[in-house]
Amino acid sequence: MPYDDWLMLMGMGGLFILLGLAGIIWGKSEERGYYGSLTTKHDVREFLEHSPGRPEPGALKIGGWIFITLGLVMLAGGGALWLWG
Repeated sequence: MPYDDWLMLMGMGGLFILLGLAGIIWGKSEERGYYGSLTTKHDVREFLEHSPGRPEPGALKIGGWIFITLGLVMLAGGGALWLWG
């Protein structure tokens, strides 16, 4: 590998970590907004029993953790190439 490839790999890892953090924050805000809207319903029990819920907040948070994991692996790979490459 050329000498500067470790820098590109570490940059991509940092970008993945930032995107993962953004996904987790977005998922938490979506979840907070969804459950915050439940308090405005007249009959919360009926709303919860007849509504399947929204899977999007959970998917955003899980995707964020996957992005963070990939980013850390890329950072580790770039660091290894920098040290031993």
